[in-house]
Amino acid sequence: MDKKSPIQITLTKRDEAVTITQWVYSTLRNAVMNGQILPGRALTIRELAAILDVSPMPVREALRQLAAENALEIQGNRRVMVPKMTAMKFSELCEARITLESHAAARALPYIDNNKLAELIALDKEIDEAQENGNLEQITIRNQRFHRCLYTANPHQITLPLIESLWLQLGPFMKLANSRLKEHYTIDRHNEALEAINKKDALALQMAIASDIREGFAFAGTPELLYNFIEQSGAE
Repeated sequence: MDKKSPIQITLTKRDEAVTITQWVYSTLRNAVMNGQILPGRALTIRELAAILDVSPMPVREALRQLAAENALEIQGNRRVMVPKMTAMKFSELCEARITLESHAAARALPYIDNNKLAELIALDKEIDEAQENGNLEQITIRNQRFHRCLYTANPHQITLPLIESLWLQLGPFMKLANSRLKEHYTIDRHNEALEAINKKDALALQMAIASDIREGFAFAGTPELLYNFIEQSGAE
């Protein structure tokens, strides 16, 4: 991609209880997770500070945190980029998502009551609306909300930070793959997940979540498409 292309980062109003550094970190984290910072786009701390209208210091600290999560990479020349991807790493990240998220879903199942189920149904309808409008970014955001809502039904869950770390590392590449496809696959496994929840069937829920994730990667997993966009995105 063009390393000087315009970048659009969604800015939200900062709550007075949130520090500037926390707000900057959250904003940049969401930008990476939702594919607003694409592979190959070189940024500088100064440019990010200008976009966020803050001083360089909180940006530098936020970038350190994101680099520790393998979400961004601070290079020696102070440029900031999405870390390079390989086909093998992409495959490992996908399989890790399937393993962790199917586990998290099954563990959450006993805690899902009628109110939580209704919330999940409402979130799934929001995804359908985004698909009808062809809004790829909102599809991603609302899909994350659905999965996050499901997993956090378990009050003892500890896997969400690990899961979101995978979302962070995959976000930019999934957005790039989506943008290069002439046709976007919209296979919806959420209805199967909702039915499994209603029946309290843990195995069916795990299978639905695994299929949802795997089919979400399948459209980008064609060797010709996947390898080409990964090689191009990693090119200097």
